Amino acid sequence: MTFLHASEMRGGYGSGADILHGCTLTVQKGEIAVIVGPNGAGKSTAMKAVFGMLNLREGHVHLGGEDITQLSPQERVYKGMGFVPQTHNIFPTMTVRENLEMGAFIRNDDIEETIEQVYELFPAVKDKRNQNAGELSGGQRQQVAVGRALMTQPKLLMLDEPTAGVSPIVMDELFDRIIEVARTGISILMVEQNARQALEIADKGYVLVQGANAYTDTGAALLANPEVRRTFLGG
Repeated sequence: MTFLHASEMRGGYGSGADILHGCTLTVQKGEIAVIVGPNGAGKSTAMKAVFGMLNLREGHVHLGGEDITQLSPQERVYKGMGFVPQTHNIFPTMTVRENLEMGAFIRNDDIEETIEQVYELFPAVKDKRNQNAGELSGGQRQQVAVGRALMTQPKLLMLDEPTAGVSPIVMDELFDRIIEVARTGISILMVEQNARQALEIADKGYVLVQGANAYTDTGAALLANPEVRRTFLGG
C-alpha cells in the first residue's frame, strides 16, 4: 500500500509565487524515498508541503489512506509524521537526554523503551546523554535530531538535508542508521544534496526541477540513467 501519497502539489509561501508546480511524491511502508535536484528546485519546499508548512493551492496529501491536506503540522505529527529540519533541529541548552524527552511530548506512555532504542541506534547519543546538545559535533547533533523525531514513534520520518555539513565518514554512518530505521517498517522521505550517495540507499528517487517531477524511478535506475548522471550527478 502507498503509505504517503502527495499528489499534484502546487503552491508557495504566503501570497508569493508558486514554487511547486504539480509535484507528486509517494512512499511505501518501510521504503526510503529520496528527493534530489539542483539548488532552487523546490526540494525542501516539497518536504514542507507534505508536512503542512505551506498552503497548497492545488493537490492533496494522503497518509495511510487518509486525506490530511487541511491538517496543521502539529496535527500531522499526531497522525504519524516526524520531521527533522535542516537547521535549528535541537535544543542546544538542554541535555541530549532532555532533547529526547522533548521529542516524546505527544506521548502519555512510558518512553524509556524508545529512549533505549535510540541509544542502541546511535551509541554516540547514549555516550553524550548528559551533555548539552549544543556542545556536540555536527554529526552528533544530527543524530540527536533524528533520535528526537523517533521519540514520537512516527510512521513516516522526513529528513531535510540530514548530512549537510558533516564529513563523508559521518554521512555514511547516518545513511547506515537511516537504513536501519527503514528496516523497522518506518517510511523515510529525505531531501539530500549528496545525490549520488543518497540514491545508492534509496528504494525510490525523485529528481525535481523547478518544482516539478523531472525523473522518478528506483535509486539504482536513476544512478544508471545517462541523462540523470550527466545533468545532476556530475557525469
